[in-house]
Amino acid sequence: MPDKLKRLSPGHFPELLREIPDPPSQLYLAGTLPTASHRLLAVVGSRALSSYGRQVCDYLLRGLKDQPIAIVSGLAYGADAEAHRVALDIGLPCIAVPGSGLDPSVLYPRANVRLAEHIIASGGALISEFEPLQRATDYTFPKRNRIMAGMSHATLVIEAKERSGTLITARLVTEYNRELLVVPGSIFSETSKGAHQFLKLGATAATEPDDILRALRLEPALASAPELTETEKVIFEVLAEPLSRDALFDALSLDVTEAQVTLATMEIKGLIVEEMGVIRRAR
Repeated sequence: MPDKLKRLSPGHFPELLREIPDPPSQLYLAGTLPTASHRLLAVVGSRALSSYGRQVCDYLLRGLKDQPIAIVSGLAYGADAEAHRVALDIGLPCIAVPGSGLDPSVLYPRANVRLAEHIIASGGALISEFEPLQRATDYTFPKRNRIMAGMSHATLVIEAKERSGTLITARLVTEYNRELLVVPGSIFSETSKGAHQFLKLGATAATEPDDILRALRLEPALASAPELTETEKVIFEVLAEPLSRDALFDALSLDVTEAQVTLATMEIKGLIVEEMGVIRRAR
């Protein structure tokens, strides 16, 4: 076993993980687990996350900044990696649960090894029930999914097809009687059909960060509303729905230079976010 790994007995597991019907007999740990005062939020979803899914992940998780929350995910492509990156950017601790052992030679996926290193360097952790040199296989992913669902106070689903590993995790969340939150998507999108199944079954729709805070039994942070100039108010109203920069300018009866300066100021104030060519309200 590599020197940096610790072997945890059940008595040292995250508390909720000890309560599931089939807990692991041991866990390997790299890094540091968050304190017991943290609420654990698992974030799962499509490995081929759409631009909408990335925007949603960024918007919802940034609204959790400065809260006693740790983000749990599987280090995989798509929603997992995006959730880890956003959490690291805003200073929330991460727990990654890969579908492999934790030795760097087998850590999966290989493309996210640096992300794993960043998680540990930022005070987070990697955990796995598999022996350190265990490579990822078809059977290791469902086993790790139960750990993510079992250790977390709530799970957020961001996009899932009708048949996907994400739905295995969502089903386990309901079996473990934990909070399941689902991001609504387009009814025409294949990546939303699986997620919508759980909305029909009574999962909580996650449309704003406060939905997550309520599920985690946390109080939304009270923030004073920033003072807006008249021009900022106009832009904020127009951005009731996200728009491209060109579409926003077309909708505004403002001088282009004035609009550009105002947008830059609003972004500095944290009122708006521009990513992938689309401008939206930050909250």
